[in-house]
Amino acid sequence: MLLKEGGPHKRRFTHQIMKTATIAAVATPPGIGGVGIIKISGPEALKIAATLFRSCKNDNNTRKADRGHLLPINFQSHRLYYGHIVDPETENSADEVLLAAMPAPRSYTREDVIEIQAHGGAAALSVILALVLRQGARMAEPGEFTQRAFMNGRIDLTQAEAVIDIINARTETALKIAANQVSGQLKITVENIRSNLLDVLVHIEAAIDFPEDISDILSMTDLKAKLHREVAVPIVDLMQNYREGCIYRDGLKLAIVGCPNVGKSSLLNCLLKRDRAIVSPFPGTTRDLIEDSFQIQGVPVTITDTAGLHEAEDPIEKIGIQKARECLKTADVILQVIDGSEEITADDYEIFSFFCGKPLIVVVNKIDLVLDRKTVAPKVTAHWDAPLTVEVSALNGDGIDHLKGCIADAVALKPQDVHHDTVIPNLRHQRALEKCHRNVLSAINALEENRTIELVALDIQEAVGRFDEILGLNVDNDIFEKIFSRFCIGK
Repeated sequence: MLLKEGGPHKRRFTHQIMKTATIAAVATPPGIGGVGIIKISGPEALKIAATLFRSCKNDNNTRKADRGHLLPINFQSHRLYYGHIVDPETENSADEVLLAAMPAPRSYTREDVIEIQAHGGAAALSVILALVLRQGARMAEPGEFTQRAFMNGRIDLTQAEAVIDIINARTETALKIAANQVSGQLKITVENIRSNLLDVLVHIEAAIDFPEDISDILSMTDLKAKLHREVAVPIVDLMQNYREGCIYRDGLKLAIVGCPNVGKSSLLNCLLKRDRAIVSPFPGTTRDLIEDSFQIQGVPVTITDTAGLHEAEDPIEKIGIQKARECLKTADVILQVIDGSEEITADDYEIFSFFCGKPLIVVVNKIDLVLDRKTVAPKVTAHWDAPLTVEVSALNGDGIDHLKGCIADAVALKPQDVHHDTVIPNLRHQRALEKCHRNVLSAINALEENRTIELVALDIQEAVGRFDEILGLNVDNDIFEKIFSRFCIGK
């Protein structure tokens, strides 16, 4: 048989190390809050909790003197216990807490897990974590709790990657995409395509083992049709949603550019609906990049106001202009602002000429100062070969909604066409699918050209391997470690 099973030896070795260690970390963000959570996972989790936890009587008047004689308890699964975390050497209370016990395998990591819900102050959490570590646990690495969930078979690698997307989601749409992936929708789709590939491979390998019966085992026409219909087409469907997935997950980069004093900062404030940048009638007010974010049709947008582009003598202005040019190189959409109440200048056209290769929207600002608005757009299109032009007043908000729609159109953003259960916003998945698609097309071509069946089998084998990479059944350790390094400690 050509099909190989199993992952890298290093990964199996890592799994054995994980089984012997108990880890702990603060699972809530730094700062002051009502509740802070410390998570413990591993074979010693329940024992550590029993050493540190003292249950309280079911009243609200339990005095410190009443707590010393209360012994650790045998925790029942998935119940909350009210009590105190104490220093076992002194029996002094560190904090009043709620404690949840989740014995294996009914936990996030499929190990014994304890969650301690304490008050959300840095000092309280630090003291409790220090007590936990003193009892034999070690600090968790970034993403190690989710890594254990993957290694113990609770989730596959696509679901693990979606966890960090949920944490980082900046819009409701991005959250829906990640939540569908965590629930296993992408996993199911990928596994179905992989299963169809394996079905083809089984027939091919049977034909290799029994060459005298190949005509009875294989129908080349049926095989090509199955590869096209049940493998190649679904792969293309997944790949086509990659760009939209990236936009919803990572957002758009929007840059505002233009000559000094055309209203760039005013436009930024208007889009953000708050005063983020200083607005002044004097040119050159913005000398550094000013960055903020908002949403357009459920897409997170990072918008940057840049220094006015012009010949400058001031060394600080020169630095700002250089930063502006660097920022504009990575922008997905550029808004070039011109003053609609003034004549178009050579500097305006020079800026347009420099950036017209990118998605560019010419924003004609200050239309509230124009007496005859019919003359504004022709003034631009006559000079600039009919670019996309939007008239706005950053002062009173006229035209801003239309501008937002034009920004979405500039990147062909169509939220209604995005199916949340089939979006792959992950470049690793996209590259694996592209390689898999090439392997499948190669196999189809080999069948059409009547090449040896062994060559077809090798292409199918390679394609199955690409799906194994996506699911985490066989993945390089460098990629594996890179994925989990993106996580915060405590998740």
